[in-house]
Amino acid sequence: MQFNIVHILLALAVLNIVTFCLYGLDKYYARHDIWRVPEAVLLFLALIGGSPAAYIAQKFFRHKIHKFSFRIKFWLIVIVQCTTFVAWYMNYLPIPN
Repeated sequence: MQFNIVHILLALAVLNIVTFCLYGLDKYYARHDIWRVPEAVLLFLALIGGSPAAYIAQKFFRHKIHKFSFRIKFWLIVIVQCTTFVAWYMNYLPIPN
């Protein structure tokens, strides 16, 4: 099976929906003192492409916005993703003669 941009965008959309929902679920669990979604899971979802939804969920649910160590890890992931995307994109730009 060959993957194209539509498959990739669909996968990213699903991943971001799942990420947003898990942040909301974790916030709900935090308020009701129930078992929590591990931070490693939330950060992993951001790492594999869910960082836009993770950022929106942090603002929307006001969740994980005060924990400094989590914020540092999250923003390092975003920086690595942006750097990787720019480096990948620069390889596909035409080189002027």
